[in-house]
Amino acid sequence: MLTEEGEPGLAITYRQVVEAVQETLIEASTCWRADQMQKYAEALAREKSEQARWVLETMIENFRVAAHRKLPLCDDTGIPHVFAEIGDGAQLPPGFFAAVEEGVVLGLRRLPGRPMAVLGDEVQRITQSAGLAEDPGALAPAPIQIRRVPGDRVKLTVLMLGGGPEIRGKTMRVFHQHSLEVVLAEMVRWAREGTAKLGCLPCVLAFGVGRTNLEAASLTLEAMKDGDCTVQSPLEQRITGAVNRSGIGPLGLGGQTTALATFVKVGPQRASGVRIISLRVGCCFDPRRASVVF
Repeated sequence: MLTEEGEPGLAITYRQVVEAVQETLIEASTCWRADQMQKYAEALAREKSEQARWVLETMIENFRVAAHRKLPLCDDTGIPHVFAEIGDGAQLPPGFFAAVEEGVVLGLRRLPGRPMAVLGDEVQRITQSAGLAEDPGALAPAPIQIRRVPGDRVKLTVLMLGGGPEIRGKTMRVFHQHSLEVVLAEMVRWAREGTAKLGCLPCVLAFGVGRTNLEAASLTLEAMKDGDCTVQSPLEQRITGAVNRSGIGPLGLGGQTTALATFVKVGPQRASGVRIISLRVGCCFDPRRASVVF
């Protein structure tokens, strides 16, 4: 049997993985978590602008309808990103990763996801000249991220990443000068630039700080996987506060809440004059995520 907390010692079957992944994808796409609901309620309680309050109230109502009717939170249903945390003692069924991919396909069809898979060869996919697949399940997920963890359980997290935040994201080196303040100032500058152009605010900011561009981007995804809107470190609070002082507000209409929260994940660093930082300016429904534990 499969439970939310998982039951150690039980063998996982191929079909269990398929069923669990598709249900998790649908939950990620249609439901907010408790921390998101709490943060929106707090933002609404302190907001003074009538326009901003209307936006926040509308977003909360959108969530309630989506959760009740199992409809996508946003028309841009997003690209599936799967994060697998696999215990040292876990017993995986043959074809485990194929089962994950099959679950994604079935989840996209049931949701349904927006048909976004671009057809054709390399050139045609770049130019989008061969059209789109009508099947929502034809949308390939991003490469699965894997982490080794202690124990004998497996945790799968599905994140649905929409296109708007990708346009406003950034991955680049920062000359740190051995100063947190230098790095922090650059992170805040990026965040303010991104939020000013995003539109679908309030946002949730995610930063990864790594040694390479690939590692920093992976840490950003991990920050979204682990982040809790109601649990913020001093560094995360400083970034959120600085962005909110911009006054851009919900949908850019002005107000006190431009960013709901910030998630920062700092990985191992190397002796170097630079830190590689990756930013995702998540939209008002981010992070759209859900998890299952075997």
